[in-house]
Amino acid sequence: MDALRKEFEDIALPYMDEIHRAALRMTKNKSEADDLVQDTFLRAFRFFKGFEKGTSIKAWLHKILRNTFINRFNEQAKKPEIVEFGQIKFFEDEPVSGNDPEQDIIYKVFDDELRQAINALPNEFKIVIMLSDIEGFSYKEIADITQCPIGTVMSRLHRGRKLLRSSLRKHADDMGLVHEI
Repeated sequence: MDALRKEFEDIALPYMDEIHRAALRMTKNKSEADDLVQDTFLRAFRFFKGFEKGTSIKAWLHKILRNTFINRFNEQAKKPEIVEFGQIKFFEDEPVSGNDPEQDIIYKVFDDELRQAINALPNEFKIVIMLSDIEGFSYKEIADITQCPIGTVMSRLHRGRKLLRSSLRKHADDMGLVHEI
């Protein structure tokens, strides 16, 4: 068991920060992201014996993260939400954390319109865009993570980007980024 634990730590734990960033993007809440990452790595370790050597541990961890997130979402959807007044966030698109330099850079580089456009996308498009354009996964890796055919990934990526382009066109015009020929 110690050899298995050591092997898991050596190949999986280097991806913890990346998985945490993805969890933050999914949950938009540091505490929930922390819990999601913990559950993801717990499940990954529990099923590590089934991990196929030579395949992408990164894609495998993202797949577990996605499935864990969906399972949590489905469980929470069944429960009524109780919110105390002091917990209400009035500015939804604020940076997730004030002490995460990478998140701070992302929020400075991507303006409000882009964040809102990405957040407004249907989940099937948002997920493939995030996995492809932000995380840098290949079509095959995204297909494995989302458990859908590569053709569907390519279609969703194309349609998601088209929706983004359409929703950002006016903003680009206003900023003088689009020039008619």
